[in-house]
Amino acid sequence: MGIKMNMPKQEPVCRTIHQYSQGAIPEEDLEKLLEIAEDYRTVKNYVYARYGGIGSLSKLYPGYTIQNEMTDCGLRAELGMPSVYYYRAVFDALGDIKCGWARTKTRLLKLIGRNERFTDEEKHYLRFLLKSNNAFEAVLNRKPILLPQEIQAKHDEIAEQVDVKKLQGYLCRQVRKYHVRNLHTDRAEGFFITERAYRYGEKDSGHPGDCRKKQYGIFVAGKEKRKRIFIPLTDENAYKQQLYIKLKREEKKIEIDIPVEVKIRKHPDYTKKVGLSQGIWCMFTTHEGVAYGERFGELHQELVEYMRAAARTYSREKNNNAGRKKYKAHKARLDARLETYVNQEINRMIDVEKPGVFYIPGLPKNGAAGYNKDINYSTGVWKRGLIRERLEQKCREHSVEIVEVFGKGISTECSNCGGMGKYSKDRFWCECCGYEADKKVNAARNAISRGRTELVWEK
Repeated sequence: MGIKMNMPKQEPVCRTIHQYSQGAIPEEDLEKLLEIAEDYRTVKNYVYARYGGIGSLSKLYPGYTIQNEMTDCGLRAELGMPSVYYYRAVFDALGDIKCGWARTKTRLLKLIGRNERFTDEEKHYLRFLLKSNNAFEAVLNRKPILLPQEIQAKHDEIAEQVDVKKLQGYLCRQVRKYHVRNLHTDRAEGFFITERAYRYGEKDSGHPGDCRKKQYGIFVAGKEKRKRIFIPLTDENAYKQQLYIKLKREEKKIEIDIPVEVKIRKHPDYTKKVGLSQGIWCMFTTHEGVAYGERFGELHQELVEYMRAAARTYSREKNNNAGRKKYKAHKARLDARLETYVNQEINRMIDVEKPGVFYIPGLPKNGAAGYNKDINYSTGVWKRGLIRERLEQKCREHSVEIVEVFGKGISTECSNCGGMGKYSKDRFWCECCGYEADKKVNAARNAISRGRTELVWEK
């Protein structure tokens, strides 16, 4: 039995904030933005198709060879695409390809570690190949492994102890089996934009008699030279970094996603150790019996009921449906209200408890093997991932540790004597010692107990 620890990071935490366009964007301007998004998609798919295979592995790092080849291929001239978008699309696609290879390597490392048929020497050799980009690329492309002198000597030393042909063949088979090939995107819903391609400022409203003579917004570079597209915004904030422009064609609006760094705060008085249990109706209960997020279940149930009713209506009128615009807008408002409530309650919990560390049971991962159709719809769409994600974000910002404890049996174990008890609805009782408490309080007490006594390892 063990627990996982998330250590607080000392570097700034990145979070995403949003800006929104004010009113409907003129059709002409929206079409210009959609054209940029379509070109952006075209460039990404071109890069996926040309450089997504094993033959281009040697060009991926650092990627300047691909940049030069994309300059000479003529695609930018064919599209008439500004360089600020063209090269951003190229490196965006390269980032996706690199992430795909990183996921494949991570999966193979786990498979190798669990494979009992391999000796320690064989596992060591396979890990060496996976961690050396040059060696990995050479094996997949059936080429001799040529490395810098010191690393080559290390490779030759390890290779002498194993059947190289067998292990390299195994690696090639696993890559063919698990690596996701043929990356492709069919949706032109947005694009990244660098600081060179936009500026914030004011523009005449253009409406005679309008008391607001100036409108604040963002000027975005278009495909026409020296002509920028002005988009009024709902706020007057200005940023200087890469942004993501998300297009909402049906609503004739845009959303701007801005990554910002949040400075980590350290609180000398945040020293308390707090056990937590997470629930469907109440977000968190501490080992001392304090509840946070008691209205979460109510707000979430409203969202669930709306989704269920809309699904029935859509199914019943599928052949004569006017569209999902109103449904999406109302669902977005319910989602936003729920997310705001989650943030407020987590902030309140951290402010009140002043924790140095939270002990919380680890949640099982969703998967096909664990899926049960009999579980009710409300539980199936429970936003536990949102709650845990926001908790981790807030704890990083306040230098608070989160320790995940082993969760099996945590609800049925008696926190008073350690025996096995029972619970019904919200109450827990132990037949061994007679202890009785709220079910969530008992689980939270077990969480802090396991956190203090069990083996700890870094996540």
